[in-house]
Amino acid sequence: MDDISKPVVFPKVNSMVPGLYPVATPIGNLRDITLRALDVLNVADVVVCEDTRITRRLLNAYGITTKMVVYHEHNAQSVRPKLIQQLQEGAIIALVTDAGTPLVSDPGYKLVREATQAGVSVFPIPGAAAPIAALVTSGLPSDRFLFAGFPPVKAGQKRNWLEDLGGIDTTLILFESPKRLTATIKVLADLWPTREAAVARELTKKFEEIKRDTLASLSDRYTKLGNPKGEIVIVIGPPAPEEAIAEADAETLLIQALEVMSVRDAAATVAKATGQHKKALYARALELSAVKK
Repeated sequence: MDDISKPVVFPKVNSMVPGLYPVATPIGNLRDITLRALDVLNVADVVVCEDTRITRRLLNAYGITTKMVVYHEHNAQSVRPKLIQQLQEGAIIALVTDAGTPLVSDPGYKLVREATQAGVSVFPIPGAAAPIAALVTSGLPSDRFLFAGFPPVKAGQKRNWLEDLGGIDTTLILFESPKRLTATIKVLADLWPTREAAVARELTKKFEEIKRDTLASLSDRYTKLGNPKGEIVIVIGPPAPEEAIAEADAETLLIQALEVMSVRDAAATVAKATGQHKKALYARALELSAVKK
């Protein structure tokens, strides 16, 4: 057991070794920054960020004057080789996103991948992350969860994408634009009306708000109130046991139907019998039919 009576001695900042440091930054409240993150941002040769205006607010708050370089999906292809070269020459580079942990729904992973392929050391500096913050305040099961990022924008693609996630026995975490929240919650409510969910908005900020209810009730709420402002995280509870049973029943019915029907007719028949979505059943029927052959 550690002797906690002794003071903690941190290594000197000047002992930091060259490499790439993905640094988690606050998702709202500027005090949600770690001491180690401040050390790295202060000592780094350069801070690689998405938007210098946003990152400058953080650096200014702590008196950090490190040079910044913009790196985002539009310039990544041209900027990345220069950063890799600097890293190979022994630079200390801090990689940040506009808010939260880098590489979570941003292009930073390509820089990390190429850095490791080039033999550069990568040191994670953990901290705030919106998906985890939303999960721990949602009241939903947290022993198993899947972060799926942003749903597709187009309605048909969005529905198919969500249907594919529906059978996974775990809590789901999604990002969504506030402009599309009402439409997305409506699709979720159509698919799984009784599932418990939470909509977390503006986490750690002045107008932080977490609404917890069934998807059907949340859909009613946002249909009446309209789209809110701010950053949004949606957390959706896992399927109830009866949902899993229904899916197992559908599988059995598909297998039986395929003995005497075409793939299309089998999917249509089982959809009518179970209330499940025909497109998802058709895709599964194709898989079963292929295995049979």
